[in-house]
Amino acid sequence: MSTSVIPARIAMVLVLMGGVCATSLAAQDYVVENFAIAEPLTGEAGDPERGKSVMIDRDLGNCLGCHEVPIDAEFFGTTGPTLAGVRDRLTLAQLRLRLVDSKQITPMSMMPSYYETEGLHRVQKKFEGKTVLSAQQIEDVIAFLATLRRQE
Repeated sequence: MSTSVIPARIAMVLVLMGGVCATSLAAQDYVVENFAIAEPLTGEAGDPERGKSVMIDRDLGNCLGCHEVPIDAEFFGTTGPTLAGVRDRLTLAQLRLRLVDSKQITPMSMMPSYYETEGLHRVQKKFEGKTVLSAQQIEDVIAFLATLRRQE
């Protein structure tokens, strides 16, 4: 199957059927293959410290609202899985798709689509067409998640 730019929801169906597809998103195109986005969204490497800041910022990622994260912080949520050792469970490419649009993996996921702009529901007018996180912020969060290995 050739790679082409198609709407995200059709892309999800193709991915679930084992196809390869690309989804148009913001100004960035990306390829979803095998429940993952292999290529970084930016040309700049992610920075783990910036990623950690995005994750704990309640006005940005707010990851702590749903996930336990092995950092010095209080009040973790328990709705989502723990992120302790996440790098041992998932590849960077798998993490990238989960941040970009987790609904492509689990359509009923409560996790926000941090880099999706299409097919969303109940979006305030001022946020229409805008992503929650920038491509660089996504890569920064992935760089931080890459540091979360199992403790021996």
